Amino acid sequence: MKNIRIIEYSANYQEEIIDLILGIQRDEFQVSITKEDQPDLSDIHGFYQQGKGNFWLAVYDNQVIGTIALVDIGNGQGALRKMFVKAAFRGSNCNTGYQLLQQLIAWAKTQDIAEIYLGTTEKFLAAHRFYEKNNFIQLGKSELPAAFPVMKVDTRFYQLKL
Repeated sequence: MKNIRIIEYSANYQEEIIDLILGIQRDEFQVSITKEDQPDLSDIHGFYQQGKGNFWLAVYDNQVIGTIALVDIGNGQGALRKMFVKAAFRGSNCNTGYQLLQQLIAWAKTQDIAEIYLGTTEKFLAAHRFYEKNNFIQLGKSELPAAFPVMKVDTRFYQLKL
């Protein structure tokens, strides 16, 4: 699909972002999580677009179909957060996840971030394959930087050295 655009966060997409993320978490993967469990979703600018961090959207036909964020955790390190892609736009047909990840990596390099960490749940098996295919290495929770923001649903962790 040629009309997928990757753009920086804009507040006019706020509710669509929340609906996309909660829909995937709860309906698709049965993760028991609410908007209130994720206060970052109510203040994307304040939470993600600080320091060397940022938040991007994949937009198709003016609808949000994917998200990805980078949190600046200091020491030339970032945390990849909120990577979600609507089911119909996953896979090699659309490459939405790959496009989002490449935007984040390109940004991180311009911000002198040398390592990106992420946490995910055991339930996101396709996500594990995606991260591993894109050179992320699995590591134990004890190997994470002290500043890494572990979420209560995170049970599996990865690192990418740039």
